[in-house]
Amino acid sequence: MDRAALFDVDGTLVDSNPLHVVAWWEALRQSGHTVPTRAVHHAIGLPGEDLLEHLLGPDRDRSGDDRLSGAHDALYGTWFERLQAFDGAADLLRALARRGWKVVLVTSAKDRELEALRAAVDADDAITATATSDDVEEGKPAPDPIEHALSLVDVAPDRAVFVGDSVWDMKAARRAGLATVGLLCGGIPRADLTEAGAEAVYDDVAGLLDGLDTGPFSTGPGEEGGTGTTGRG
Repeated sequence: MDRAALFDVDGTLVDSNPLHVVAWWEALRQSGHTVPTRAVHHAIGLPGEDLLEHLLGPDRDRSGDDRLSGAHDALYGTWFERLQAFDGAADLLRALARRGWKVVLVTSAKDRELEALRAAVDADDAITATATSDDVEEGKPAPDPIEHALSLVDVAPDRAVFVGDSVWDMKAARRAGLATVGLLCGGIPRADLTEAGAEAVYDDVAGLLDGLDTGPFSTGPGEEGGTGTTGRG
């Protein structure tokens, strides 16, 4: 029976969160908004419109949203060539593909950003499908992106594991009924990921790769010895 390994990309496979934080912080500053970088960091992983609502509130003047998002995109785009995957990212995806897992990327990145992220990971041969927030009505933390990703590979939620770095990732995956793995490389504390639903937590993709034989991917989801362990990378 097929099984799927779903991955967030920003902050999970690619060390891009600091660049996103700076780009959003500067875009907000240019529009007259003073938002602490810590708040921006914790909002990373949300689609742009939801990120702005999370940071500025639902009663804000939305007329400037497109300008804010455009400023972020322009700033972030200047760093595409500097994007770097975390050590072990490509090896992890290929190792899972060899073990029979369908690897699916689930991201809030737009098409041009996704191209740059995939180039940084450099493991297209291991990727079965990609789902973005543009494919659904609601992005993370709604379960829609996860459910859409599963539909692309025709895999049931109880046959899938989701790996991400943000609380939004964990909440979306849990709402979709998936087993969840949190990574600390995106900068979100272990306690926050666990509270949001992470069943196992590792330092980074290299730590998860080292634990493939004993951790959440050691057997199929729902099987004895599979998900539900707590990794300590």
